[in-house]
Amino acid sequence: MDSLTQIVLGAACGEIALGKKIGNKALLFGAIGGTIPDLDVFIGGWLYGNEIDAMAFHRGFMHSILFAVLGSFLFGWITFKLYNTGKRLGTTTLKNWILLYFLSIFTHPILDSFTPYGTQLFLPFSDYRVAFNNISVVDPLYTLPFLLCLLVAMFYNRKRTRRTVWVKAGIYISSAYMLFTIGNKIHIDSVFKKSFDKADISYSRYSTQPTIFNNVLWYGIAETDESYKVGFYSLFDSKNKVDTILTIPKKHNLLDIDNADIKTLRWFSNNYYNLVPIDSSKNVQYLDLRYPLLNPDDVNTSVFSFELKKDGNRWDMVPFNGKPPSKEDFKKFKERIYGK
Repeated sequence: MDSLTQIVLGAACGEIALGKKIGNKALLFGAIGGTIPDLDVFIGGWLYGNEIDAMAFHRGFMHSILFAVLGSFLFGWITFKLYNTGKRLGTTTLKNWILLYFLSIFTHPILDSFTPYGTQLFLPFSDYRVAFNNISVVDPLYTLPFLLCLLVAMFYNRKRTRRTVWVKAGIYISSAYMLFTIGNKIHIDSVFKKSFDKADISYSRYSTQPTIFNNVLWYGIAETDESYKVGFYSLFDSKNKVDTILTIPKKHNLLDIDNADIKTLRWFSNNYYNLVPIDSSKNVQYLDLRYPLLNPDDVNTSVFSFELKKDGNRWDMVPFNGKPPSKEDFKKFKERIYGK
């Protein structure tokens, strides 16, 4: 999920591990631990000259269970050696710090696994991307109550029971909301399946996910031989069905889809993608169709697309320099949330 959410969750883990011993400093170190896995964005950019490689590196090994185990010992040992000096000598143990970093690092990829982006939890043994698709990468209803509870807890002495109560309240509220999104996902899947079947669409598979910032408006995509069928459904819709189903042609013949770089992109998008030629250019637009259209009525408003260029024998991504989405598209998106 987004950085703020991971900081909040990491801070809560820090409080659980060391709050009674070091107070608000536990929140700080937990927040640092919760941020560590996402440093792979910067490390990937430093390691790779190709943007496709760098993108594939994100949510890779640094988001794996193995990294959480190894990282907790490494960062725990370093922090213990630096912290356990002077007046602080003997106030904490190495075990305390290992637990703090394990909880804060391990919960990061677990939380990410509930989002559509996917997380390679089992690297280096498997590159399978775990993605339950039940919550958006940014969802204020998960984050803000959790954050508020932690902020209140900060004002209580580390030994006060009320401090623990507020931290636990944040964990329980966010967890309850997560359970709601899972139940909502099960309901939404049934709505889309019935809608695709009723529209007599012969599909090989389908996927659903919430749109950005909410768990009310959902997006579904079904794959056929030549195209993808996409639609939207809001919990505020008057009927339990997808009212409009759009068709997006695959156009996979525009590129050699067995090229190593294209195969990486296909893996990244779980093979939900289409290709669009760019006028007066040899470049090609690659649209990751796992993610919703911004305008539910316009198939050309994908929010997650890359312009690909040939760089020698390889494909690479062109830095984004396009126009931002139009106000009209944003208006259509917001209107669709309130249902039809």
